[in-house]
Amino acid sequence: MLTHVYFMPGMAASPRIFERIKLPEKHFEMHWLSWKLPEVGESLEDYAQRMAKDVIHENIILIGVSFGGILVQEMKKFLNVKKVIIISSVKSHTELPTHMNLARDTSFYKILPTGLLNYLDQIERLPVGNTIRKRIELYKNYMVMNNKTYLDWSIDKVLNWKNAVPDEDLIHIQGDEDIVFPIKNITNCITIKGGTHIMILNRYKWFNEHLPELLK
Repeated sequence: MLTHVYFMPGMAASPRIFERIKLPEKHFEMHWLSWKLPEVGESLEDYAQRMAKDVIHENIILIGVSFGGILVQEMKKFLNVKKVIIISSVKSHTELPTHMNLARDTSFYKILPTGLLNYLDQIERLPVGNTIRKRIELYKNYMVMNNKTYLDWSIDKVLNWKNAVPDEDLIHIQGDEDIVFPIKNITNCITIKGGTHIMILNRYKWFNEHLPELLK
């Protein structure tokens, strides 16, 4: 009997971030979820309920990356879920780093120029180094939701997420070099040595090797 596995990408990212993830086809069927534009004043819970409507199977496995990891924890409330796995994410608001808490408490995040993501093409034309150019190209390939309304909404929902008690059955996979959600704030996780916040892309071989066993 096939187990249906639904994948939710990180903030603004395309589900193509999972294109190199392979699971044994005789046991698992993979489904990619995509971000939707939030409705005016929509709560994270209401958004999760709306996203859950794209899940058409029962007894599923949900896998979420970064903000997608937060979202799948909320989606679980509306679905028949066998297991939840989060990657490069947090399982309670207590795991958010200090600078994010400061941004929330001061409301500084509300004046961040999220619209600047629309100017990646212009930035790429500048005489920047190869490292920055490669990083820009990576974002252009996988960051598809450049809508300012979506980005402002997403940042607000991450910073103001309230989940004090993590799901005991949740599986958390975290890189020890993640600078977005530092490992020092994370408890009870599978630690990937050398893993960064984008390890779903550059450490896909680890996931292909270990995910099948974690999904059973």
